[in-house]
Amino acid sequence: MGELMDIKRYLPLFKLKVCSLITFSAVVGLIGAKTGGFSLSKAVFLIAATMLAGCAASAFNHYFDRDIDSVMARTMKRPMPSGSVSGSKAVLVISVAMFALSIALSLIALNKMVALHLALGAFVYAVVYTAWLKRRSWINIIIGGLAGSFAVLAGGASVDPALCLSPALLAVVMFFWTPSHFWSFAIYYRKEYELAGVPMLPVVIGDRRTAWYILINTVLLVTSSFVPVFFGYYGAAYIAAAALGGAYFIYWNVRLIRSPVKEVAWKNFKTSMFYLGVLFGAVIVDMFFKGF
Repeated sequence: MGELMDIKRYLPLFKLKVCSLITFSAVVGLIGAKTGGFSLSKAVFLIAATMLAGCAASAFNHYFDRDIDSVMARTMKRPMPSGSVSGSKAVLVISVAMFALSIALSLIALNKMVALHLALGAFVYAVVYTAWLKRRSWINIIIGGLAGSFAVLAGGASVDPALCLSPALLAVVMFFWTPSHFWSFAIYYRKEYELAGVPMLPVVIGDRRTAWYILINTVLLVTSSFVPVFFGYYGAAYIAAAALGGAYFIYWNVRLIRSPVKEVAWKNFKTSMFYLGVLFGAVIVDMFFKGF
């Protein structure tokens, strides 16, 4: 029983919901690139390697941000600032071990390009975003969003180590999705970021101007989502998801411009997750009917 309690104390370090989203994106990259038979074993190894890389980067994020996490109400109950996990060196060791295991698994069971993309994704999130840009510049999440794009590319590389166009285009979609998603979140928690001295975009330019940035970025996002269609990838389900989901997301962006308050920002944040789920789900549906 005591061992189970120890595990439960450590689980929040790994941001399992975020890592699950990243892993889902990698699987979409795999399926979206597939033209032959579906390999269940590759999918299982990809899921395991991506989850490990994501959990490693998340644990490092908890380790590095433990000081500002203790300031913000949203994060002060996390394992390290709350004291439920007190060994900072142990967290760092766990992070490094999980990263090494992810890369080793990728190299042994998949290929070196999968390992490279997962390594780059973890590096971008842990080092470029967390350790470098997060506390220095409002562009932090723009660059940090590349972590999700690398996950999609890792999925594509598990099918073909050469850079394939279809997962590359989905990686671009993922890149544009991240700012619209996170800036909405940052509007909701602007006061906490301001208190912690983190220069998220709403802290720097205010909520209303950030809402305009979100709309501009979402227009680029929705536009990028149609590029795979022009190259002949995917079908009716994807087109419908891109059109209807994109219109719904833009609608809430406009609502946020008109009323840049926390409640609308949170709805916009939730809508961004719905949009990505529907869009990437449509990739799976279309590829399923094509027989991969």
